[in-house]
Amino acid sequence: MEVSEAMLREARRLGGPMHYVRADALALPFADRSYDLTTMITTLEFLADPVRALAEAARVARQGLLLGVLNRWSVLALRYRLSRNPLWRSARFFGPRELATLVRQAAGRRCDAVTWRTTLWPVPGVHHSSLPWGGFIGTAVRLRENHHYDFRSN
Repeated sequence: MEVSEAMLREARRLGGPMHYVRADALALPFADRSYDLTTMITTLEFLADPVRALAEAARVARQGLLLGVLNRWSVLALRYRLSRNPLWRSARFFGPRELATLVRQAAGRRCDAVTWRTTLWPVPGVHHSSLPWGGFIGTAVRLRENHHYDFRSN
């Protein structure tokens, strides 16, 4: 799923014969709980309302979410923020604990567990850690399947 037609063309070129949907993360065109899992990789950084996007992702997921975001507390994020690239200068970066709070807010009572690890450490031999300073945050969210909750009321 992608909102940009140019990015969809590139995905089709690189990704082969898959089904692609042009859609907005803030209003997904899918039924409630229509997928086992939803994934957002380097997406939240560029959305005006990340909580609403997370609520939509939780709405269409039965079991959980997988999130990957650039870590605000990392050297990598600092390098991106200081770059002259307008894409990165306009990005919003999150820390691991802030991201977990946003997820809990968005998923409400359906949120069963949030776990995260960071990776892309500037230290040789460190691949991932529960310390909050790696360049990229991987977050897994387990949702309660049988709790009925209206995500649009958030």
